[in-house]
Amino acid sequence: MRWSQTLIPTLREVPKDAEAVSHKLALRAGLIRQLSSGVYSYLPLGFRVLKKIVQIIREEMLRGGADEVLMPALHPAELWKASGRYESLGEDKIAFKNRSGHEFVLGPTHEEVITSLVGSSIKSFRDLPVNLFQIQTKFRDEARPRFGVIRTKEFIMKDAYSFDIDEKGLDENYRKMSEAYHRIFTRCGLTFQVVNADPGMMGGKMSQEFMVECPYGEDRVATSEGGYLASVDIAQRANPNLKTPAPKSEKPEVFDTPNLRTIEEIGKSFKVKPGQMLKTIIYRADGKPVAAVVPGDTEVNEGKLRRHLGASEIRQATPEEIESATGAPVGFAGPVGLKIPVICDWDVLGMADSVTGANQKDKHIRNVNLNRDFKPASFGDIRYVREGDKSPDGKGNLRLTTTMEIGHIFKLGTRYTECLNAVFVDEKGDRRPALMGCYGIGVNRILAAAIEEHHDDKGIKWPAEIAPFEIEIVTVNQDHLETREAAEKIYEELLREGREVFYDDRNERAGVKFNDADLIGIPLRVVVGERNLAAGNVEVKSRMTGETQLVSLRDLAKALSNQKKPA
Repeated sequence: MRWSQTLIPTLREVPKDAEAVSHKLALRAGLIRQLSSGVYSYLPLGFRVLKKIVQIIREEMLRGGADEVLMPALHPAELWKASGRYESLGEDKIAFKNRSGHEFVLGPTHEEVITSLVGSSIKSFRDLPVNLFQIQTKFRDEARPRFGVIRTKEFIMKDAYSFDIDEKGLDENYRKMSEAYHRIFTRCGLTFQVVNADPGMMGGKMSQEFMVECPYGEDRVATSEGGYLASVDIAQRANPNLKTPAPKSEKPEVFDTPNLRTIEEIGKSFKVKPGQMLKTIIYRADGKPVAAVVPGDTEVNEGKLRRHLGASEIRQATPEEIESATGAPVGFAGPVGLKIPVICDWDVLGMADSVTGANQKDKHIRNVNLNRDFKPASFGDIRYVREGDKSPDGKGNLRLTTTMEIGHIFKLGTRYTECLNAVFVDEKGDRRPALMGCYGIGVNRILAAAIEEHHDDKGIKWPAEIAPFEIEIVTVNQDHLETREAAEKIYEELLREGREVFYDDRNERAGVKFNDADLIGIPLRVVVGERNLAAGNVEVKSRMTGETQLVSLRDLAKALSNQKKPA
């Protein structure tokens, strides 16, 4: 490919609305352009990178035993309602009615579709196992699209789904997909870590996330010097074994807080630190009301609370349910006098003379003390971990790192196969739901993650296997006949050898061309200039290491062949 014959609109200035390094460089290098908020076009160089990533994924998924399919992006809403996820998608879903009045969802994921497909195709245990994958565009109405292609409304995903007759088969497919993911991300040049995670809306009993460190990611990982590693969604901490201080007050005192509902509002108006307040959140656990109490400067971890209660499902109560449970509108709940079970975080044991809601409209209560004023049903680790919490393995304190998820694998079990009737007849003649696994990769995010990890102040430094081209030829002076003829000859010879070559044949100043070469980040650069050419040489430079060497024209092909070439 020649630069003069393609579209690479490089930019000298950093776009004002770009925050992430990958967003800035992808725009400046002419890889992407925004069409609307959270929606991007991929230009020639960016699309070549995407295709490289897709090919690596495809090769490793096939190697791992999965077969490729392509499913519709348009889903009947009835499928999502049958699985119970239509409501849980909330405002993230993009749904509409067609001219016939039938409602559809633009697919953010494909568990329902694949389960319906496989369920209609399997009859007996002899039809299993099945492992299918696709690479397709997905959609969600992301509330705050940010950081370029890291968080978008339209994105490319690889999703795979396995169906097995028993736990042993599910474990085997899960292992194969995990190994495939390790190979994929390694080939893409990423430094990643695998952390245990909360299955969340997906359901199931086990999941792991493949994470890369990224200051613009939306996830956080907890680690410790002892080797503990977990997503903050499920990260635990050691019991601090706090002792309850003796109260300084004789009794609690109700005071007026008209229209002051939040921790921040109360703290600002009455000079109370958030850590001195008791935050009380009302939930419905398996349909029954329960109150969770944590210090005001922390947040309830719903997953931990659900596991502490042994509940199958948990959700925050509606305003009507809150008023029914507490006698007051939203914003005035507190543990004193509640007739529903109260679950307190361990940290509450170390608090005294606290401020909390009074279960009355426009009123709070101060000087609240554990045991004297309220008695919880139980204590436990029900808040999100914080930097410095003691590690649950007893080895040091927790450190929190901001990360970006690039892959996620789940053991879904029968979460979807039961409700969507994907059943088979086993060897005994009994009908059983298949056991299901789910395995996703964010293709766009690999592009962004590679830029985040591999760049300098001049531009991108592409890992070899996903670079848009292997080699870039740059002429110092395109007007010089001998230079141009030598560059053309090198270009044609390398193409005949099957190398992926990009030729900057523009009639631009050398400085502009070198700056652009650094910006777009092709791994190997062959510089053809008059001075070196007079001695029969060209310069070869590695973008990744910055190392340069003079190579004679007759030895150039051999020298480039000795460089690391994508597999």
